[in-house]
Amino acid sequence: MQDRYGHRISYLRVSITDRCNERCSYCMPQELQEWLPRHEILTYEETLRLIRIAAELGVSKVRITGGEPLTRRGILDFVRPIPEIPRITSIGLSTNGTLLAREITPTKTMAEALRDAGVQSVNISLDTLDAAVYSQITGRDFLAQVLDGIDAAIAAGFDQIKLNAVLMRGRNEDQLLPLIEFAAERNLLVRFIELMPVSTTEVLNESNFMSVMAAKRSIQSAYGSLIPETEFRTNGPATYYQIPGRAQRIGFIGAMTNMHFCENCNKLRLTCDGKLRPCLGSYLEFDIMGPLRAGASDEELKQFFVNVVDRKPREHDFRNNYQPNRKMIAIGG
Repeated sequence: MQDRYGHRISYLRVSITDRCNERCSYCMPQELQEWLPRHEILTYEETLRLIRIAAELGVSKVRITGGEPLTRRGILDFVRPIPEIPRITSIGLSTNGTLLAREITPTKTMAEALRDAGVQSVNISLDTLDAAVYSQITGRDFLAQVLDGIDAAIAAGFDQIKLNAVLMRGRNEDQLLPLIEFAAERNLLVRFIELMPVSTTEVLNESNFMSVMAAKRSIQSAYGSLIPETEFRTNGPATYYQIPGRAQRIGFIGAMTNMHFCENCNKLRLTCDGKLRPCLGSYLEFDIMGPLRAGASDEELKQFFVNVVDRKPREHDFRNNYQPNRKMIAIGG
């Protein structure tokens, strides 16, 4: 699939739940949340059918998201068939890490079970190593569980583990170097992500926004000039640099300040309630659950995908007084 601007779509981010065991300020900035009822959530069978159809249209990469995807029961039974779908070559999972170390049998953690089921990479949210700050950001005192989850992920032997840290001035700007050292000790990839207005207008303001350039300057003051790694890419839009004198890479995701951020976008999002979103930073979303449950054929659903891709905007609206219409937890990470 290719849109009118030349974006070639090969990546589908699949949310399987709007539920989460944390309350991050930039994702679900309130304690009370009305969860979607079960009948308004795509079943695993419906989701697998849509992944298969997307694969027939050129999607090769799938990332499972939430909410927190590991809070949904039966996730392993959902994951296992995905590697068998023709053309799917990359399966990832985005998680807060709190449940990765949970033992699902006396000898196997959730991380190991996911790896055995076919998940190749995991992205783990980690904005700080300070327990008190972690509790402030997430609304939960779960830092120890996350650190255990990271260790479990390492032990499970995933092809790649990425730590994602959202930059928040006044909250975690003093954590850049500790996170880099933490990642270096474990041979992990850490990326620093600009805060985006994805849940409410109050999420992002002048006092809490920290650009990737400001983060980069702070890091360079400690390590020296970062070395661009222009040929190194992962599935997302991060730009990567090498720490001088080390083999370590770090990444930056600057949706707000990088004017070329959207040029190579290759993704669609499927929400847990059956909406296809061609862009995170756009109001556009299209209900594929309706025709799916009304008995649409595979060919009709393929055309639905193609029509959505044709509506993909040239770039996101985050810099244009974007007013969120759904919280990030309802869209998918």
